[in-house]
Amino acid sequence: MWLLSARDLKVRYATSWLGYLWSVLDPLVMSGIYWFIFTVVFDRSAGLEPYIVFLITALLSWVWFNAAVTDFTRAFNKDAKLVRSTAIPRSIWVNRIVLSKGVEFLFALPVLAIFVIAAGAPVGWGLLLFPVGVVLQAILLVGLGLLIAPLCVLFADLERTTRLILRALFYASPVIYAVGDLPGALRELMAFNPLAGIFTLYRVGFFPEAWDPFAVTMSAVICLLLLAVGAFSFRRLERPLLKEL
Repeated sequence: MWLLSARDLKVRYATSWLGYLWSVLDPLVMSGIYWFIFTVVFDRSAGLEPYIVFLITALLSWVWFNAAVTDFTRAFNKDAKLVRSTAIPRSIWVNRIVLSKGVEFLFALPVLAIFVIAAGAPVGWGLLLFPVGVVLQAILLVGLGLLIAPLCVLFADLERTTRLILRALFYASPVIYAVGDLPGALRELMAFNPLAGIFTLYRVGFFPEAWDPFAVTMSAVICLLLLAVGAFSFRRLERPLLKEL
């Protein structure tokens, strides 16, 4: 898994002049666009101040989630010969994506620290929960990967479907707005989106008022449930997967 993850990172940056900057360029550009739209163009009433820190804290996490799920759709097709010819656990092809994209997420955290300092965002005890968010997101991604990766081999149309779902999920997740900005019914419904609780764990260190124990609890439960469902489904789908490859 370490070798495959290292290979992914080397391939990504080997021919790139910007190298490490690609890990942070996407969330930086997205943060700049949304910051400009909601603070300069429109009179923003969503999110928390400083808004740029509020944005980038979730966008870094979203980029990890989006990149990993996108790669899950071609995890096995990309290395079909290697998957068929080796006896190592096939789940490694999912785990190495989570690991390599997670490393890129960790490499981007210094940029978050720079924005926190520049914007003068307060730092509180909730920062201790940041690693918990990282662990929960890794669990969520492994569970989703074990489910999505084999299904995309068996049903080719799922690759495009997954991309469409990701586009909708971005706006259905509290990235550019806070859970507290939603009306009562939608606020309770948002708690069933595991990303809501994960974003809360990332943000609470800078925004104590963002703490939502119900969303965090639901996120933990759903992440563990998806991991169990993904592991069970992967065992059932592994043999049909190898036949299809």
